Amino acid sequence: YEVPEKQKRLSSAELAYIKSDQESEDKTSIPWLTLLKYRQTWAFVVGKFLTDPIWWFYLFWIPGWLHDVRGLDIKSFGLPLVVIYTATTIGSIFGGWLSSFMISRGVAVYKSRRRAMLLFALLVIPIVFTQTRGITLWSAIALISLAAACHQAWSANIFTTVSDMFPRNAVASVTGIGGMAGAVGGMLVAILAGNILEFWEKQGSIQTGYLTLFIIAGTAYLIAWILFNLIAKNMEPVVLDNNES
Repeated sequence: YEVPEKQKRLSSAELAYIKSDQESEDKTSIPWLTLLKYRQTWAFVVGKFLTDPIWWFYLFWIPGWLHDVRGLDIKSFGLPLVVIYTATTIGSIFGGWLSSFMISRGVAVYKSRRRAMLLFALLVIPIVFTQTRGITLWSAIALISLAAACHQAWSANIFTTVSDMFPRNAVASVTGIGGMAGAVGGMLVAILAGNILEFWEKQGSIQTGYLTLFIIAGTAYLIAWILFNLIAKNMEPVVLDNNES
């Protein structure tokens, strides 16, 4: 890593963006209740609440899917899971790079984030075809890998929207609020997923249970993207009152 001013590959536009919030060094924390007054906070909260649970679904239920639907035993889980989670690493890096690349080309920051997030929201949708009749194991793994990678790419961008919209002394608090919302969503989806799978298992069609969950996973990001942009149109920066900051 290098100091931004010494990084030869950093464009002047990127350097200006990095330094745009360095004028204020105020370290005063801002109460959560104060931050909840801003629609930008709620945009982030909604985005995390709807999409974080999908990641937990991948972590906890994909091994079950490999066993229940694909008939693999625990000794055979290794390679499919390695492929899926390796893809997430690539997605995380690419997601951050893509919006930064657009910014370096002169695209407005909010447009760069919005376009990148929309792309990744759309690329998750094919996971709904994981349960298509006749699809091979590795074709299904490819769809899940793409969706999991796009989750991380989405996350790289939605996290960055906080620093785009809020002054430095509010970033940690807003991120914490969103993280809490994502955790609550994760708990609710864990309960929902368990109930759905239990119901369909009793009906003798566990495949339908997983299909339902894959449909939820495939549509959550697009819904989150729409709501995020309705709540925080153009991602306008928050200007805190003097008595708040």
